[in-house]
Amino acid sequence: MTSADASAGAGAPSAGPTSVLAAGAALIGRLLRQQPLAASIAIAGAVSFASAIVAAAGVIGRVTDEVLIPVLAEGAERGGLLRSAVLIILGVAVWKAASIVLRRTAAGWLQFRATQRLRSDLVRHQLSLSLRWYSRRNVGDLLSVSAADASQATDVLAPLPFASGVAFLLVAAVAFVARIDVLLGVLVAVLLVTVVLLDSVGSWRAFREMEEVQARRAVLSGVAHESFDGALTVKALGREAVEADRFATAAAALRDQLVRVGRTWTGYRAATEALPALGSVAILVVGIARVSAGDVRTGELVTIAYLLSLMTVPIRLIGYLLWDLANSVAGWNRVAEVLAAGDRVAHGRAAPVADGAADVALAGVGFGYEPDTPVLHDLSLTIRPGTTVAVVGPTGSGKSTLALLLARLWDPDTGAIRLDGRDLRSLAPGVVPEEVAFVPQEAFLFDDTVRGNVVLGAPDLDDARVLEALEVAGAARFVAALPEGLDTRLGERGTTLSGGQRQRLALARAIVRRPRLLVLDDATSAVDPSVEAGILRRLRDAELPATVVIVAYRRASIVLADEVVYVEEGRVVDVGSHDDLLRRSPGYARLLTAYETDAARRRDEATSAGPRVRPPTSPDAKRPDDPAGRDRA
Repeated sequence: MTSADASAGAGAPSAGPTSVLAAGAALIGRLLRQQPLAASIAIAGAVSFASAIVAAAGVIGRVTDEVLIPVLAEGAERGGLLRSAVLIILGVAVWKAASIVLRRTAAGWLQFRATQRLRSDLVRHQLSLSLRWYSRRNVGDLLSVSAADASQATDVLAPLPFASGVAFLLVAAVAFVARIDVLLGVLVAVLLVTVVLLDSVGSWRAFREMEEVQARRAVLSGVAHESFDGALTVKALGREAVEADRFATAAAALRDQLVRVGRTWTGYRAATEALPALGSVAILVVGIARVSAGDVRTGELVTIAYLLSLMTVPIRLIGYLLWDLANSVAGWNRVAEVLAAGDRVAHGRAAPVADGAADVALAGVGFGYEPDTPVLHDLSLTIRPGTTVAVVGPTGSGKSTLALLLARLWDPDTGAIRLDGRDLRSLAPGVVPEEVAFVPQEAFLFDDTVRGNVVLGAPDLDDARVLEALEVAGAARFVAALPEGLDTRLGERGTTLSGGQRQRLALARAIVRRPRLLVLDDATSAVDPSVEAGILRRLRDAELPATVVIVAYRRASIVLADEVVYVEEGRVVDVGSHDDLLRRSPGYARLLTAYETDAARRRDEATSAGPRVRPPTSPDAKRPDDPAGRDRA
């Protein structure tokens, strides 16, 4: 399913039953075109079933006229005919059963496959969009779209094949009755049309309420996601009751909206459930009068009565289809809005042209997360291949933003970032992740083994290379001490590890790919300074074809860099060695002094807290998620 297809159905239908039906018909057509064979088999089974019903009615009528009435009225011997009639009725029953199996099997495959494809299309499309798009969406809302809305959008496929057969059945039934008696045929047609129209109006009236249900489901999903994702903060601040109340409020709002939909559904369905029975009684009363007048035979009236009794469920199914159609359109509108999003990451066709460490150049780069709030201003910088560069600056100066742009996780609004003389935007899809590795401060680990988290599915990374990367990242010792080594499962987000251990595994994940540009955004902040310094030394000494850019705060890390880039207010203020910047850049000197003063203050506070507190060697040596101080190892 393409974005163009999605945009065609993205807008909510204008008020009116016909607009909802038109949107539903377009959705059905889109879903059926994806699986023509399964749709054809399911509809063929439904038509076959409808044909069997009509045939059964005809057989019952003939048996009544030619077997039952002569036997009852005249006592005639019709044993042979009776046996034949029983065999024919059994044959029709087998026909109906086979048709049901065919229809249900194909219809189930049609619906479940459509849901799976739609969800896959949604995830694939969202992963192709830029981080700017993600920054404007709620994660809980996106989860709701990919799960509940995608499923609801395809719900209409469940009754569709049967309803298609029912449509054939209704037309055939009206024609069949009209062939017997025109007046009774007209009455049957009026009854059927009235029921369908009533269901159409009811489903239209519930459509907006169903849209609100989907919106409230998204809100509920968002609240739950925030509560679970922020469980550490919630528990640390004792906010469990507040979060539970917030969820209960959202759940109550969804409940109330579902009740409103239920009231609408119940009211209209009560009418449409009663109408076919009342209409059938009226038609039979007229039919008896027609039999008395000699215009219709008794067997023909039995045929009509039997046909009407068999049509009770199919008539209801038409109603279910119309209500499911409105429900699916409500879900599809939210799905289509996401599929129509066009904020894709654009790529060129250029392939990498060099081996070894990357040559990086930024020319006139300007960027802002919001149009009127620039973060970087006309930033220009050249980074020589194979060097280690530390980016230093006060909070809010744009250091992390610069790191994100170097990895092309965002694109600059103005200017260009070039790798070996080529704009990152001109490179072919997949080239930047192969050439550039980015490690953020907040390390994300998957619910997988150590090996799985480092390799992430890359087939060419063997254990020797993984162990080498773990050694460079300072993770080899603690991984070897885990119960199953590389095969130890880490739990969701790596919750079984400390913050520093998670950071080192994330660093190993980047190193194992041997990138040509390695960007570290304060990626070792949760480990002891001595451990961090050891990691940086191993990075310099390792046989990695990498230029290294680190966003750094600690003097021990900064002094190891070949060059320091000092940034203030989104601009490069000075570039040089650590000693040079200390001499000629007062802002840089004040910042380093502030770092050291803050570290000394924290050490003094920890020391004065008493003998029960083990003073850390630096403000970052022991983290709340590292109570045992494991990250000094």
